[in-house]
Amino acid sequence: MQTGPHEWGSYPSSSTPVSPWLALVGFVGLCLLVGAAAGAITAGAARGWYLSLTSPDGTPPRWVLGPVWSTLYVMMGVAGWLAWRRSGAGRPLRLWGWQLAANAAWAPAFFGLRNPALGLAVVVLLLALIVATMQSFWRVRRAAVWLLVPYAVWTSYAAYLNAGFWWLNRG
Repeated sequence: MQTGPHEWGSYPSSSTPVSPWLALVGFVGLCLLVGAAAGAITAGAARGWYLSLTSPDGTPPRWVLGPVWSTLYVMMGVAGWLAWRRSGAGRPLRLWGWQLAANAAWAPAFFGLRNPALGLAVVVLLLALIVATMQSFWRVRRAAVWLLVPYAVWTSYAAYLNAGFWWLNRG
């Protein structure tokens, strides 16, 4: 099996190599698409419901969330791309995909279903998958791990907030 930037982890490469720059756009674009979908759910009908909830201490102003998550999505995409460029990254990239799926599931759980308890379960799963992804990336591309550190910290903060929303509004 060839090694190189067109290889998808440990999977055989296709007969047509993928440009590394096109792949970077794909990784970042996929993450931003997940973020845009979450933003659409958050900005929709659930907004009135969310504003009616008692907020935990430390809840950031709403205007902070878009720039922070956008930055984190770009960093996630670059981290995935860096891992993809190394051979033997099949398992780490599968974990990366699972954490992205869990990330995509949080907004529908919390906002779409208006269910902070389910949102809390999803964000705890997400955090576990981020940590597993970071551990897996460590063996493949350490720079990718460092790009995920702010995401892990922010998701820990999001888990605290989610737990607070659940606790303060459980009645």
